[in-house]
Formats: sequence, C-alpha cells, structure tokens
Amino acid sequence: MAGTSTKEEQGLAALEVAVSTARTLIAQLQPTAPAAQSKSQNDVNALDLAYDAASLIRAHTTKLSLLILNKPFTASAISTVLRELVDGPLPGLASATELCTADRYTKVMSTELQYRTKKVLADLGTLVQAIPLDGEILNDDAKNGTGPEKGKGILAVTGTIWEACDGIIELKKLGVAGLVIQKAEGYRDLLKDALEELQEWAEEDSDGEDEEAVDGVEDAAQAEVDNIFGSQRHIPPDDPESIRPRLESSIKRLRLLILMYQAATKRRFKTLPPLPHPELPPELNEKSAEDPGIANRLDEVLDVMNKIPDITDELASAFYELDAEEIDKRMDQCFFTGFAVTELLVKNWEGQNDEFSTWAAKFQLAMKKGW
Repeated sequence: MAGTSTKEEQGLAALEVAVSTARTLIAQLQPTAPAAQSKSQNDVNALDLAYDAASLIRAHTTKLSLLILNKPFTASAISTVLRELVDGPLPGLASATELCTADRYTKVMSTELQYRTKKVLADLGTLVQAIPLDGEILNDDAKNGTGPEKGKGILAVTGTIWEACDGIIELKKLGVAGLVIQKAEGYRDLLKDALEELQEWAEEDSDGEDEEAVDGVEDAAQAEVDNIFGSQRHIPPDDPESIRPRLESSIKRLRLLILMYQAATKRRFKTLPPLPHPELPPELNEKSAEDPGIANRLDEVLDVMNKIPDITDELASAFYELDAEEIDKRMDQCFFTGFAVTELLVKNWEGQNDEFSTWAAKFQLAMKKGW
C-alpha cells in the first residue's frame, strides 16, 4: 500500500508541474505583432501550420476533458497530454501567428488569426486551470457549471475551445480570398440594411403625403408627440430644401454601390491568386518576389469598403433630420469612397485591363449622373 501511495503522490506531483508549465506557456504565447522572417521561414505556410496546431489542440482538449471528468483519475495520463500540448501544438500555433505577416497574407488575415489564437489560448488556459490536483475527478457542479459558485462548467469550456479551434481551421479552408470575400459581403449587407431603412422611411413619407390633414389642433398635437419621442421627420409637401430629389438620387446610387460590392467579389476577389503569392512577373514585384503588393492592395480595398456603410448611416440620419447641407456632404463622401474602391481594383491582379475595368468606368459615370 505504501508503494501505491508513493506512486500516486509522485503522479500528482508530476501533474502539478505539468499544469504549472502549461499555464506559464499559455500566458507567454499570447500573439504579438508578426516580425520579419527569414527566407527559410517564408517557406512555411502559416495557415497550414495554424490548421495542424489547432486540430491537435482540439483533440488534446477532448482527451483532457474526458480524463478529468471520468473515473479513474489518472494523473500520469493527464500529464502526458499536457506535455504533448506544450511540446508541439501550442508553440506551433504561436509560430503560425508570427509567420502570418500582413505583407504576405494581408493585414485582415494576420489580425484575424491573432484574434482567434488569443481565444484558443484564453479558453485553454481556463481548462488547464480547472484540472484537479487532488487526485479526484471533477464533480457534477464543476462539470455543468452549477452549485453555489455558478459559472462556465468544464463541458461548456471544452465546447468553446472546440469552437475556437474550428475558427482557426476555418481560416485555412477559407484562405485569404475566402476571408476577403466574407468581409466584403459583410460590409455589403450593412449597406443593404441602411438602404432598406432609408427606403422604408421614404415610403412612409410618401404615404403621409397622401393623407388629408384632420385639423390643425390634431396636427399640432401629433407634432408635439413626435418631438417628445424622437419620431423621424418627413419631407414637407412643398419641399423647400429639395430633399426628395436628393433622396431619389441617393437611393439609386446606393443600389449602384451594392452592385459594386457584388462585381468586385465576382471579378476580383474570386480570381485572387494564392497568397502568399508565388513568383510573379518582375514588373509586379514592387517590393520583392515575396511581396508583389497584392496583399497591401487588398487591405486598402477592404479599409475603403468598410467606410461606406458608416457613411451611409450618417447619410440616412441627415435625411431623417432634413438637413440638406449634411445630406450633400455625406452623399459626396459616400460616392467618392465608392469611386476609390473601383480605382483600386480597376486593373486585374496581373496589372491588366479586363471586363471589370470596363464595368468600373461605366459605374463611375453612372454614379456621377446619379444613375
């Protein structure tokens, strides 16, 4: 019996060391800004490495969860899983975030991988913190997050780690092109929402014009209620500020901007070459063979695309306030930003004019004319 007790104590002591080591490493591996890499490092695909590391972390998380929730409690088995995490996938995931530089994978991909890696490490740290060091499996309260100290149970924590790892695995499947398309479609959907709200307001306004006034007292009372509760104002019948022509022009142009997002996705983002890009013709290698400028160009396009929905929201607010001066200002901002997107994408990834180039010229002309 004494020999058995000593073996259990040794196992628990080793487990305590393994838990401490894992916690320390997780704290140290928080993603930082990627640094410049050597040519040998550039041969490693950061997304492939992140995929492999996240897949292993997901599998090891499952093992840990089972080992601390089910009898018999085996300290040596838990220690083995922790050592495997520390020796392989955890450093691998950290290395992947360092290799995923903005000039090779785009800023949007680099930022996204760092964000998802932080989530994996944070959730994994919670799981490691919960590993019992007394030789007993976790009770039902710790398992389910019930009991006097309610919180996230280990089953829920395990699920969040799986989800976080799946997020990194998804990045590999998406690739740079897929992530760019995802972002662009998100911006387009925000623009659609703003347009729909503006159209609904315009329709309400049109309905109001057809209604006959009941009497002056009731109109004044309703105006007072609208003022108290912040109801949106409507265009007066005489329209002294010419709000309605501005509204019609804006709605037409916003529809054009939505088409621009769709055309850019189809003709540019879906035709992106693989990133990091292999060797390109010398005339496109503005910085180096590894960075022909495509990644930076994509980031700039997405930054501009991201601004349009916000400007559109401000444009809608200007209409609700019937502020003609502000409407003109936001209209100019919105539509010139749309011009900027097409200018950045007017040539294809080989630097040549194509079908989209012709469409972009027509788009810009239509925007100037208002349709």
